[in-house]
Amino acid sequence: MVISMKRKSDILRKTNETKIAVSLNIDGSGKRKIDTPIGFLNHMLDLFAKHGLFDLTIKAMGDTHIDEHHTVEDIGIALGEAFSKALGNKIGIRRYGFFILPMDETLATVAVDFSGRYAFQFNCSFLREKVGDLSTELVSHFWDAFAQNAKINLHIKVEDGGNDHHKIEGIFKAAARAIRMATEIDPRAKKDVPSTKGRL
Repeated sequence: MVISMKRKSDILRKTNETKIAVSLNIDGSGKRKIDTPIGFLNHMLDLFAKHGLFDLTIKAMGDTHIDEHHTVEDIGIALGEAFSKALGNKIGIRRYGFFILPMDETLATVAVDFSGRYAFQFNCSFLREKVGDLSTELVSHFWDAFAQNAKINLHIKVEDGGNDHHKIEGIFKAAARAIRMATEIDPRAKKDVPSTKGRL
């Protein structure tokens, strides 16, 4: 068993509702080019790449004249697929990651397991229907779609805070840091799959 030295992927998702292109390098330096029709989501994905040190390009078009639901969901799907494809057989990864992130008055916790199995828990309430042009109900939906397609356990919890912008930003930053931790190569186990099953 060997580790792929290039943990990169390209995903193109085309439906009657959206067209999403994602290019990912897990072992990047945080270079990013994000272009979706949803300004607040652009901001969140930009800081996700920055704090995860992922090189990430996303170009998205969708039927936002209806609403932003399809576009947000399909970006989550494509980004999850990109991580799954780039990680390949997952040899050498740490597998688990977690981060507790203070975002001003808000505290966001994210824990992740790149187990090959899907599970998702989201514990955060919002005060507003929208932040910028993003419906707050779609924050959970985005990460659910991501978790399903990355084939991971993903737990998100936000405590305290009265500012929905801070809550969402805390989630994306904490997720970036947790995923970065989980996908890093462990130098003590770089030739092994982190499971007694022998595969993930």
